Amino acid sequence: MSMKDEFAAVHDGYVRAAALRLLAELPEYRANDIVITDAVNAIGLGCTQDQVRNHLVWLQEQRLVTLEQLGGISVATLTERGGEVAAGRAHINRLQRPKPAR
Repeated sequence: MSMKDEFAAVHDGYVRAAALRLLAELPEYRANDIVITDAVNAIGLGCTQDQVRNHLVWLQEQRLVTLEQLGGISVATLTERGGEVAAGRAHINRLQRPKPAR
């Protein structure tokens, strides 16, 4: 695996974890892909809306979120399993684990 591919895999793991943690902090555990894209970019992870949508599909395949399409916008809702992963109580390969509290 090239260094570029390794970086992309690490970056993907951080983006996916950030999306889960964002959803875990929201009152209804849900947000649309536009909000998630803005949040991911705000923390310096640099991601397009299309990339975020692809990450959300991957998270849905892992049963960490459910997706609903509303007028061309994807709305992600955290699942119970996704909440466990976001809190660090469960681990999924290809998703960055949270660091221990200091």
